[in-house]
Amino acid sequence: MASTKGNSTGVHVSNATEHKTNQDEQLLPPFTPSFPERIGIGAFKLLNKVVPWYKLPGFIGAFNLAFLRIELRQFNLYDGYASPEAQGTSQENPLSDERYHGARHSDGKFNSQEMPLMGCRGMRFGRNFPRHLTPKPTEEELWTPNPRMISDRFMARRDGRFIPATTLNMLAAAWIQFQIHDWFNHVDSEEKFNVPLPEGGDPWPHPQMELFRTKQDEVRDPSDIKCPGYVNENTAWWDGSQIYGSSEKVTQTLRTKLPDGKLTLDEMGAVSFLPRDKDGNPLTGFNNNWWIGMEMLHTLFAKEHNAICDALKAAYPDMTGDQIFDKARLVNCALMAKIHTVEWTPAILAHPALKIGMAANWWGIVGEKLTKMLGRISKTSEIISGIPGSGAEQDGVPYSLTEEFVSVYRMHSLIPDEITFLSSKTGAHIQTTPTATLTFSNAQTPLRNGTLTFPDAFYSFGLAHPGAITINNYPSFLRTLTTPDGQTRDLGTIDILRDRERGVPRYCAFRRLLRMSVPTTFDELTGGQNPALARELEEAYGGRIEMVDALVGSHAEPVIPGFGFSETAFRVFIVMASRRLKSDRFIAGGTEWGEGGYTAVGFRWVQDSGMKDVLGRQFPELKQVLERGGERNVFAPWVKLGE
Repeated sequence: MASTKGNSTGVHVSNATEHKTNQDEQLLPPFTPSFPERIGIGAFKLLNKVVPWYKLPGFIGAFNLAFLRIELRQFNLYDGYASPEAQGTSQENPLSDERYHGARHSDGKFNSQEMPLMGCRGMRFGRNFPRHLTPKPTEEELWTPNPRMISDRFMARRDGRFIPATTLNMLAAAWIQFQIHDWFNHVDSEEKFNVPLPEGGDPWPHPQMELFRTKQDEVRDPSDIKCPGYVNENTAWWDGSQIYGSSEKVTQTLRTKLPDGKLTLDEMGAVSFLPRDKDGNPLTGFNNNWWIGMEMLHTLFAKEHNAICDALKAAYPDMTGDQIFDKARLVNCALMAKIHTVEWTPAILAHPALKIGMAANWWGIVGEKLTKMLGRISKTSEIISGIPGSGAEQDGVPYSLTEEFVSVYRMHSLIPDEITFLSSKTGAHIQTTPTATLTFSNAQTPLRNGTLTFPDAFYSFGLAHPGAITINNYPSFLRTLTTPDGQTRDLGTIDILRDRERGVPRYCAFRRLLRMSVPTTFDELTGGQNPALARELEEAYGGRIEMVDALVGSHAEPVIPGFGFSETAFRVFIVMASRRLKSDRFIAGGTEWGEGGYTAVGFRWVQDSGMKDVLGRQFPELKQVLERGGERNVFAPWVKLGE
């Protein structure tokens, strides 16, 4: 990390006048919508006073969301630094290897030629709200109300009762963690919190609950004292860093020694496994928080990378190993971005406007068939022809992921306490296993010892439901999780404490800053549908609705029909989901996207493939059961064998 932090040096502590200027600038919108866009924003605002967007017909609702996204870009994107100088210049950070003009650098550098450090490892998280409104909390604010008490009352599954999300399967749960591990990872400090346990006794198995604080970035401006910055240990790009690593050094260790561009896998007959180090940890780009779901998806997309390498080598025999690797990585990353955009998102946000809108994000309103047939109809319009190839744009703020984006992706409720495994050949029951026994170094055990095959595991995940993202649905084992470093953690407590520590506004302020309606009573927060919950929230938060944590409020609010998570979280998703595509020159770039950047074979691979294709390609045994599902979304429950 030392070299990365050195790369991210920007401005040093400024004088008071410069500080005031920087703070004033942060109050200004980063960009101004065009006149037609302002008309559209205003028109839909008026309409939404009568009819909310999700009650509009599909296409109109999709356009409503498109204009809402523009408004969010205007008011809800802020740099994590007081000065854009932190992003570096091409003079200070020259591109010394021409290879990275057309290939991803594992450290995340050079995605932007003008701001070479933007989005790279070791750069700060940005904000969806002005920095001066996300200050470091006081000690009283940090511990009020007690975060462990909040975890006990609003996170824990009561009496072991699991609340399923019946429209989804476990692949959807594993997928989002797989993607999160590509996007962000905070750095721990050497200092610890001593989390106070609630009065009246607590079943915590240790005398005290300790947790490492989040490491604050060095002070580069006076504003950093009140509003600290926190760096991302991963690259912020959609670059498959969970597979390839967030540094060139790590990437090199994961590749084979042959000039074939492939990733190293352990081959046992016809079965490929992720290799392990001497301690049993998987050798892959990101191996923290490991369980069998990560084992499956990391293996799947490592195999997919190698299959792409074979296709490229066959089509272009003169390619070097580095050239094969670079193109295969571009293809694999774009394919994951596409799957997330047009498959996973419409599954967890099952609403007609979202299905139309997310397809339009990738293909534009002209649609998949015309885009494949004719290419981009419009050179630059993301609405007409989709974001890929429309030209990279930062909307006035250097690209980063945000602390609020991290906050809304706290989805531990998705994980069940146990998983039932079935045969992918016969549908017969194999075993029902506590999820806790399939974590860390044990994640690969049933696959290695022959109890399960990868097709069995994927078939079982395709049938099983994850947990609903709601109040009182955290799995028990994640609330007393012992990690390989010897810590015991309550992830419910951690989720609450991390938001407070990093200055994420509480629920009412969070909604207010997104220009959403704000509840004035606890009954209003819960939609008047759960008086008992409203009373319990009121008691826990001392009757002060402004104190409700963002995560708790989001879990307690009524959910839009078809949605897997709250509309509050969704507002952050709207702006950041498209930003991950639009900011990236290897996806949005007008010259990098297409056959010129990906090769003809690679570009067809991206455009013609989906999650079903990947599964069927790497595990042909699954083709039959996948075909039985017809056009059903692969992240929705699969059709059982025999039905």
